[in-house]
Amino acid sequence: MNAPQNPTSQNSAVTVIGLGPMGQAMTRTLLASGHPVTVWNRTAGRAAGVVADGAALAPTPAGAVEASDLVILSLTDYRAMYEVLGGATGSLAGRTLVNLSSDTPDRTREAARWAAGHGAAFLTGGVMVPAPMVGTEAAHVYYSGGGGEAARSHLETLAPLGTPRYLGEDPGLAQLMYQAQLAVFLTTLSALMHATAMLGTAGLKAGEALPELLAGADAIGAILRAGEEHPGAALDAGEHPGDLSTVTMMGATADHIVETSTSLGLDLALPLAVRAHYRRAIEDGHGGDNWTRIIDGIRGPRRADPASADRVIAAPAG
Repeated sequence: MNAPQNPTSQNSAVTVIGLGPMGQAMTRTLLASGHPVTVWNRTAGRAAGVVADGAALAPTPAGAVEASDLVILSLTDYRAMYEVLGGATGSLAGRTLVNLSSDTPDRTREAARWAAGHGAAFLTGGVMVPAPMVGTEAAHVYYSGGGGEAARSHLETLAPLGTPRYLGEDPGLAQLMYQAQLAVFLTTLSALMHATAMLGTAGLKAGEALPELLAGADAIGAILRAGEEHPGAALDAGEHPGDLSTVTMMGATADHIVETSTSLGLDLALPLAVRAHYRRAIEDGHGGDNWTRIIDGIRGPRRADPASADRVIAAPAG
């Protein structure tokens, strides 16, 4: 087994395991930054392009791990990590795994314990741009876990992928931030398609509708900031002043969207979910509060056992 390399070297070696569009983009970005990159992918043919660009192809996951002190994983989920590295655990000691795969925070924390059991540090990451934007000024990546020293020693190497934003030593925190950002993103995408479908019933083509809808989506941040100088401060203080918009007013709008969507024959899953938030707040006696009061219903009752819901993928015993 090769000894781990010095992680502080400006041109330190990096391994990338998983060569989907994101893995390929990260590999090319690291190569362009002067880092020797070793790659491995279950479908070896996917490596051809990055190998042509200068990456070295390892014959096995163990060989890929042993090539570098810093090992980046870009896989479908955490189950794939166990499948890929299950035969390479003897090579993990002294290295840092940076898992940029999507999964739940609980599974992320379990994976960190699994890695520690094999002598490896573990960083969670969430890349907040699509593959074509990796390495651009618009790119940023959330990280957490690994212990402060391990994180700091590798953030400089990881920086070419996107501006690093280190959130702390809890390995689940970066994953939670990633999922929270995607909750906003995916819900917005569904809302845009629902709205486009609504307008399409009146004969407006998507090419006419989407520019108007996207302009409205772009303005949401400015609208929220205009209503509160420090967004989130009132929420943290438990304050929901209803001087600008109330739960009742917004709930009436939600009712109208459901009624309109029903009359147009559209799927009601999204508008019914939104309406439910406002109806619950009204039923709880908060109709005169600001619309932010819906967070109470969204928070819901605390789970008696926080570990029970997510940990359906267990780390291998070995």
